[in-house]
Amino acid sequence: MSSGFPFFKGHGTENDFVVLPDREGLLHGDLSPELVRELCDRRAGIGGDGVLRAVHTDGIWFMDYRNSDGSISEMCGNGIRVFAQYLIEHEGLGDHHLIPIMTRDGVKTITVEDDHSLTVDLGRPEVLGETKVSANGHTWSALHVSTGNPHAVAFVDSLDEPGHLLDAPEHDESVYPDGVNVEFVVRRGEGHIAMRVHERGSGETRSCGTGACAAMVATELADGMPYRPEGYRVDVPGGTLTVTRQGEHILLNGPAV
Repeated sequence: MSSGFPFFKGHGTENDFVVLPDREGLLHGDLSPELVRELCDRRAGIGGDGVLRAVHTDGIWFMDYRNSDGSISEMCGNGIRVFAQYLIEHEGLGDHHLIPIMTRDGVKTITVEDDHSLTVDLGRPEVLGETKVSANGHTWSALHVSTGNPHAVAFVDSLDEPGHLLDAPEHDESVYPDGVNVEFVVRRGEGHIAMRVHERGSGETRSCGTGACAAMVATELADGMPYRPEGYRVDVPGGTLTVTRQGEHILLNGPAV
């Protein structure tokens, strides 16, 4: 490993990341799971829910996303907005209204809004059936939703029910052999939900963008409203996200710092 390299720190609704500029892709061999864990360590490192390595390849920026435990993930809804904000501030994309970014779940397009928030088109979600999750001595039915990565969405009476979420909720490993993000959701009003999330590879986080989208999809189905024009407000411990539809696609809007 090289003796040092530059980094930035960013967050989207307090889901925070270490950003590693690596235009030429020189860090790939150095970015071991051990190094990612060291970077994300909140006491001995920089601290973060994950690492975003920024690589420019074949004319497009690629978001190489790693969870805080060093494992690789397909997508991150908050992370990709932070990634786009890095490109705007430090890679000369400040005059771009639309920013395409390659991920392991394909190319995602970021729209820079007039209020400087960022909207990402996460594509078409997949509803893959019912499952169950357990935590804190309780078991809930959950909806298996893919928004580029796997989610299990459970509706609860109170966000306190799942307990501390220091450990991953129990889930069906035959359904989720590589782990799952688990969202616990309550309704706050019409078109308004709140959630907590345990992210695979990172633990409980202050926010999860793809999880907010999965929670919206589950709420749509539960409410029998597959296309609510104004979308849903999703409150997370770190702030507020907005999830809407554009045809079959879901759009996630929120801040990035």
